[in-house]
Amino acid sequence: MKLVITATGASGTIYLQRLLAQIDCAANEVHLVMSGHAKQVAAQEVDRLDVPAGVLEHADNDLNVPFVSGSARFDAMVIVPCSMATLGRIASGCSDTALLRAADVFLKERRKLILVPRETPWSLIHARNVVTLLEAGAVVLPAIPSFYSRPGSVEDVADTVVWRILDQIGLPNPRAYRWRDDTSRSQPK
Repeated sequence: MKLVITATGASGTIYLQRLLAQIDCAANEVHLVMSGHAKQVAAQEVDRLDVPAGVLEHADNDLNVPFVSGSARFDAMVIVPCSMATLGRIASGCSDTALLRAADVFLKERRKLILVPRETPWSLIHARNVVTLLEAGAVVLPAIPSFYSRPGSVEDVADTVVWRILDQIGLPNPRAYRWRDDTSRSQPK
């Protein structure tokens, strides 16, 4: 797969770090774009973002990257974490950075665009922007962890969100916890 992974200035760099770690960069072409604020937040939250070998990094002000054109074929784009400011800019059609232009292209070309907001609570403006993006075809996947798997660390909690992102992209994630209904099995009498 050809993937664009991006990050904005919302808290939640751990989700980006864990996602990058779980994508096989030898089997997938991965492009990374981080906004200036994303780099600042990453430095505060994880000291140094660990970018796997093989990931192609691009500046957010570089509009010559291939994924900002509809003629370039890419499979999916993920914005993790996605600030509500970025979400609003995408909903309004603003496309003055590589990240925003790529999101605009993915929407207009009907390609998979996944936004992972982490901010809470939402205002009515946030909710309306989310609805606009859902109507335009984006997947809005709030960074809300699950606890079925009984996560034992912060990384395990973050992984519950990352597994959902990987599912939406269509990439295998054998470590993902899958719900099963134990009550449907025959019970001895």
